[in-house]
Amino acid sequence: MISINTKTLQDLQFQTVLETISELCITEIGTEKALSIAPYKNEVDLLQSLHETSEYRASFDNNNALPNHGFEPITNEIKFLGIEDSFLEAGSFKKIHSISENTNILLQFLKKFEDYYPALSKKASEIEITKDILKAIDRVLDKYGEIKDDATPDLLEIRRNMNVVRGKVNQSFGMALSQYNGLGYLDDIRETVMENRRVLAVLAMYRRKVKGTILGNSKTGSIAYIEPEATLRYSRELSNLEYEEREEIIKILKDLTNSIRPFLPLLIQYQDFLSDIDVVAAKAKYARRINGLLPNITQERRVYFREAFHPILYLTNKAKKEVTYPQTFEFTPENRIVVISGPNAGGKTISMKTVGLLQLMLQSGMLIPVHERSETCLFDRIMTDIGDNQSIENHLSTYSYRLKNMNYFLKKCNSKTLFLIDEFGTGSDPELGGALAEVFLEEFYHREAFGIITTHYSNLKMLANELPFATNANMLFDEKSLEPMFKLVLGQAGSSFTFEVALKNGIPYGLINRAKKKIEGGKVRFDKTIATLQKERSKMEKTSLILKEEETKAREESKKMETINAKIQEKLERYQELYDANQRLVYLGQKIDDISEKYFNNKNKKDLIGEFLKMVEIENSKRKKLTVKEKKVKEVVEKQIIEEVKVKVEEIRKEKKEKKEKKEKAKIEEDNKPKVILKVGDRVRMIDGKSIGSIDKIEKKKATVNYGIFTSKVDLDQLEYIQPV
Repeated sequence: MISINTKTLQDLQFQTVLETISELCITEIGTEKALSIAPYKNEVDLLQSLHETSEYRASFDNNNALPNHGFEPITNEIKFLGIEDSFLEAGSFKKIHSISENTNILLQFLKKFEDYYPALSKKASEIEITKDILKAIDRVLDKYGEIKDDATPDLLEIRRNMNVVRGKVNQSFGMALSQYNGLGYLDDIRETVMENRRVLAVLAMYRRKVKGTILGNSKTGSIAYIEPEATLRYSRELSNLEYEEREEIIKILKDLTNSIRPFLPLLIQYQDFLSDIDVVAAKAKYARRINGLLPNITQERRVYFREAFHPILYLTNKAKKEVTYPQTFEFTPENRIVVISGPNAGGKTISMKTVGLLQLMLQSGMLIPVHERSETCLFDRIMTDIGDNQSIENHLSTYSYRLKNMNYFLKKCNSKTLFLIDEFGTGSDPELGGALAEVFLEEFYHREAFGIITTHYSNLKMLANELPFATNANMLFDEKSLEPMFKLVLGQAGSSFTFEVALKNGIPYGLINRAKKKIEGGKVRFDKTIATLQKERSKMEKTSLILKEEETKAREESKKMETINAKIQEKLERYQELYDANQRLVYLGQKIDDISEKYFNNKNKKDLIGEFLKMVEIENSKRKKLTVKEKKVKEVVEKQIIEEVKVKVEEIRKEKKEKKEKKEKAKIEEDNKPKVILKVGDRVRMIDGKSIGSIDKIEKKKATVNYGIFTSKVDLDQLEYIQPV
């Protein structure tokens, strides 16, 4: 049974995350649900929620986007439907229609794309799809949410009569308006509307001359508003019809309410389902903002958050366009507790909070900003003691409050607990408080809990070094500037850099030396040793980065050299083959020259032919004699090559022909195009030329073209017009 108390939620600023998620909801109920998100009590529900959010997050990047889930709340309508003999107004049915339609569309979509959204489809499969609600409402209401004229035969008849009477009202009023306006009894505005009735604006002096009922006066009393007598009769008739219409509408709405009332449990389900989907969508949108994903949830006792970001810090820095540094954490049964030390403002607390908040978010069904190869187990409890917890209400000091908190830790802490303690052991005498903190740490260690603590106490650093399944860690600092590098390094305790930071902040050197004399020399040496080691670690980190960069460059250069070497080798081989072939030709040439010289001297044809045949046979003996089978294969290969060459030649011929045709066609089009009549100032160039100039002067059929450095006289026929840029 998972149990995480309210204090942990406060310490890790979980409410800030919820507020951001709630702002991404599009419904009122969704917003309320988002603000009340809490860690899940059981693993099955948690995994279902995580997979739902992960699937919705994936929908932003694929082509099967989920349909709209927005709706107006029907909470009041649900209450009224639960009351016997009550009825809903037309506007309420419009909201019920909208929520039913959106739910049905979403349910049908998830049924269709079950393979893409298995977790969401599983949630949707528990809800019934029905069109009965929509059909019942559509029979009575139009698309604007108004009662249809033909909702019942009686309503249709009443509204027809109302239209006839309205026509008579307007007709009789129009006649009275013309009559009294002609007599000059009306004010300039002539008419107005009072109590939803048209009335004449009669000048006060003539009010007795106009037959009708006075419905009011102007503020000054200069105008009397009178409904003409002829109109009054029809208005009364219209009022009676309006009353009948309202009665008929109430009857219709009661019937409709009674037909919808059996679907009350389903409507409650619909509203819950859509509001749940709204929360899932908001969590998915938040995950997209923080680059959140679902790490592997393992049954083994292991936490591995690789390149983890604190989500609140990440979004804050993103808004300020500042860099956020990720951290990597790993807990296993062989590395259960991490003691982080080092100077203040180095990022110890935020690193610790990152682990706690990400684990808390994950166990509340949210995706977290870590590398995709991260993984974690689930904890029954996450306990925190972070910040100054002085209790004014209970009149407790910080240390008393922290001891009370430690007592709670000792009661609840076990192998399925993750604890986070900031500035462990502070608030009391350093010697005594440190000793007590050491005992607490040993107790947490023996109970096999996972945890992170931050401290300045040397005895806790030493204890972490001695315990086989605990480890020291520190936040890297630049050894020269003493500025934090916001990088967590496991395996070594961090110096508090107390005196170094004091010196950097302008505290006189003499005072620092006096302070050093007041404390034990061993402790100073110990802290100094840690500081030196940390500086060396920082140097090693930088050297390691430089070496990695150099190694990468060397690999790239090596690859380039290998490529160049292979090309040179290939060229050398080709040159060698060419050289051997040339040497052979030179040798044959010399041989023929020798035979020729012999023949020149003795004119012996027999010797000439003999020598020549001998030379040919020697050359042929060097050639490999092919078998019948090899000859056939060679012939087939040669035939294939010839065919391929023929095809290639044909393709080249066709290409050349097409290019030639295109060129000729373009030339014909160019020749047929009406030529621009050139004038002074036009930009031109010679046909097939490159230099562009402008025409300064035209005489007969010759133009003087200015090229900037020189001018030239050219026939107008040899120039082509260039469009201005």
